[in-house]
Amino acid sequence: MAKLVFGMNLSLDGYVDHNEMRTGPRLFRHWIDQVRGLAGSVYGRRMYEVMRYWDEDLPEWTAEQREFAVAWRSQPKWVASRSLKSAGPNATLISDDLETTIRGLKAQLVGEIAVSGPDLAGSLTDLGLIDEYRLYFLPFVLGRGTSFFAGPRPPLRLMASDRIDEDVIRLTYVPASSPDTA
Repeated sequence: MAKLVFGMNLSLDGYVDHNEMRTGPRLFRHWIDQVRGLAGSVYGRRMYEVMRYWDEDLPEWTAEQREFAVAWRSQPKWVASRSLKSAGPNATLISDDLETTIRGLKAQLVGEIAVSGPDLAGSLTDLGLIDEYRLYFLPFVLGRGTSFFAGPRPPLRLMASDRIDEDVIRLTYVPASSPDTA
């Protein structure tokens, strides 16, 4: 059975913004390795549209950016959206019955399925489907933007803290009622 994991970079005050916060080389390497090891990813529409950047090679990319793009393209993706009419390569559109689809993916896949997008993660949390939250704190204070948590969350239990880069720490939480916390 697969584990559903919501993890993103965020500011010290809890906001996500890919345009405002740039990752350093170590954190970017971490994300390459992370994506390479996934069983797949589930995206909300907005986050998927941001990530579609990796579908086409750009001449100015570094070797690491090309490596990330290859890893991202190779993994299966599911996109939760009622407004999109189609999804790109290696992506499947989920336009209805999100809960049944995600429960099915968790049952049939092995490993980790990444959840990308705070709104989608909020919906999946409300359905009790998120198994783990990974908060990657970057040394920025934004004061605005999209919150990592879209609304109140159930109690969480800290499972680990890891220094990923000299300025980045990852906190890993599970729902307090999770069997992993016993």
